[in-house]
Amino acid sequence: MRVLVTGVTGQLGHDCVVELKDRGMEVRGVSSRDFPLTDAKAMRRVMAAYKPNCVIHCAAYTAVDRAEDDEAACMAVNAEGTANLAKLCREFHAKMVYISTDYVFPGDGDAPYETDAPKGPQNVYGKSKLMGEEAIQSILKRYFIVRISWVFGINGKNFIRTMLHLGESHAKLTVVDDQVGSPTYTRDLSVLLADMIQTERYGVYHATNEGFCSWAELAAEVFRQAGMPVEVTPVPSSAYPTRAVRPKNSRMSKKSLTEAGFALLPRWQDAVGRYLIELESMKEQREALAE
Repeated sequence: MRVLVTGVTGQLGHDCVVELKDRGMEVRGVSSRDFPLTDAKAMRRVMAAYKPNCVIHCAAYTAVDRAEDDEAACMAVNAEGTANLAKLCREFHAKMVYISTDYVFPGDGDAPYETDAPKGPQNVYGKSKLMGEEAIQSILKRYFIVRISWVFGINGKNFIRTMLHLGESHAKLTVVDDQVGSPTYTRDLSVLLADMIQTERYGVYHATNEGFCSWAELAAEVFRQAGMPVEVTPVPSSAYPTRAVRPKNSRMSKKSLTEAGFALLPRWQDAVGRYLIELESMKEQREALAE
């Protein structure tokens, strides 16, 4: 199997390439530089040259707040770019994995959303990702739509890294506690995606680490496991107003994964611990190279 992974410079794209290579699979990672989602002709040249059997589409316009004022750019990448890629997958007979988001849901209530629950994105980013989903479903038969949330990985910025940085200079931090969801460790997700593409179990899935928490609970667990004496004070979202509306309820049901026979991801606390070890290992490697 030849696999093309978009968004290789991001957290998930990076880990997908590493996981697939570790399995001895033929993989090529591309970024916006050599695979611009706003240039269908450039995308087709890459597809025609590589002829992948599968495309894992991790690339996206992810500046959620900026998207509110730059809707055209967000739609061009997440909606139109994804539709064009789906057409190319159809042309070259490649199955497709599309990474979507909890933001396609309205974020109300407190029950976990099933994959077929009514949609109702509350911001431009969520709308653009939902349009990407709808384009794929109208163009392809062989697709996996995988919704994730609260992403963290070794190759990029994320909430956990921000907390660790702030914790170095603050003994107390206030963190939002009325938004509840599940973190997603890209190393764990990449294992699932590598398993998934070797099957024909197409459909829509939710894939995050197991368990639910608020951002404040996640921050407190990070500091606990990192051994940092930082006090976390929970505050409502209104204390940190943002340009884009964030969902209060990002809980997603994993029923679809279980029914399809896929293994659930480890609990989020376990993922945080392993991620902290990965960060420390990377730090030690950099220090060794600097000597």
